Amino acid sequence: MRALNATHDPALRSWVGSAQAPQADFPLQNLPFAVFRRARHDEAFRGGVAIGDQVLDLAGLARLPGWPDPVREALAAAAQPALNTLMGLPGARRSALRAALSGALREGSALESSLRPHLIPQDAVEFTVPAVIGDFTDFYASIHHATAVGRMFRPEQPLLPNYRWVPIAYHGRASSVRVSGVDFARPRGQILPRGASVPVLAPSQRLDFEMEVGVYVGPGNAAGTTVPLEAAEEHVFGLCLLNDWSARDIQAWEYQPLGPFLAKSFATTVSPWVVTLEALAPYRAPLARPPGDAPPLAYLDGAANREGGAIDLTLEAWLETAAQRAAAAAPVRLTRSSFAHAWWSIAQMLTHHTVNGCDLRPGDLLGSGTQSGPQPQEAGSLLELTAGGRQPLTLPGGQTRSFLEDGDRVILTGWCEREGYARIGFGSAAATVLPAPPA
Repeated sequence: MRALNATHDPALRSWVGSAQAPQADFPLQNLPFAVFRRARHDEAFRGGVAIGDQVLDLAGLARLPGWPDPVREALAAAAQPALNTLMGLPGARRSALRAALSGALREGSALESSLRPHLIPQDAVEFTVPAVIGDFTDFYASIHHATAVGRMFRPEQPLLPNYRWVPIAYHGRASSVRVSGVDFARPRGQILPRGASVPVLAPSQRLDFEMEVGVYVGPGNAAGTTVPLEAAEEHVFGLCLLNDWSARDIQAWEYQPLGPFLAKSFATTVSPWVVTLEALAPYRAPLARPPGDAPPLAYLDGAANREGGAIDLTLEAWLETAAQRAAAAAPVRLTRSSFAHAWWSIAQMLTHHTVNGCDLRPGDLLGSGTQSGPQPQEAGSLLELTAGGRQPLTLPGGQTRSFLEDGDRVILTGWCEREGYARIGFGSAAATVLPAPPA
């Protein structure tokens, strides 16, 4: 587990005034990474760090003299059009960069005049996916989501016997991972109409969101080796918000016997900002297990993981319909839950992923699976919130939703806060559903 250090001090203040704004996502204690360029400019994408409402251009910083060698190496990696090289650096190098940035951005820093020209307002930039994602693995880490969905299809046995023993996952499609703000067309696929025996090819009518946490892999492991649980977090760079959109009607027809395919591969939305695991150190929590529950197998168990393997990250999903936009009405919150409810920790997911000798690489993306809490209103998908569509939600103004309609925009947000520490946020992951293209 990452230790607390000077960068977590809640008393730290930045000479960037907006970093002290109430409920700001990006105070000095956060310093998340993204890949950006100035909007409407034909220039290269490069790494940046959020501070208040600004982006600090790390390519510009890399050209400044005077950085210690470890920091200069990390800045050169961050100046590239994807963060894979930075993600693959040893933890000590990444930590040195974080400490240097924290010091340079503090009130009273002698570097203020050198850094100011490299600040760009966030509303004047565009983002891209932070890394070249070679592989995307989506887990099923919420026992509450697994139980709720299982109850719809297997009332007599909602949770299958293997769930408490093995972190379940499937290999997703990396090419369709898009950064927040990139909209997508309603997917088309084979659907079996109710009461029919022959499927049809049609646009999905049961399109859903899935409120998840994304995990970017840091340094990888060699093929044929296993990452032990106690070292797993050294192979993690940071976390983002992730919406793994799901076409429930396509999935219902195709998932047996191998699982999701076209129901998932059309779009996955990630937030542009990656919050480092080091920044999340103050918000660790015990990994919840019911009293008397059998421990996992030895390779997935350890005192440090039990005591602090979870992260108390609040997650919310908001809906903005086309009618709400036309009326300039505010989005409505659909749900709120916490990543602390996850049954499997990040370390357990990564260790299990490599136990067969699978080699992970810097920039690989792991999804946590839909994050639902123990209460019905904490469900992380419309499938759960509407009981499979049988109990539609009524929105302000009288609209109803069982599943998503064209023009609907889903916005995920997330933040961590704890008494005695600064509040840090993840920004947002948002996209709008567009009509299906003509057949």
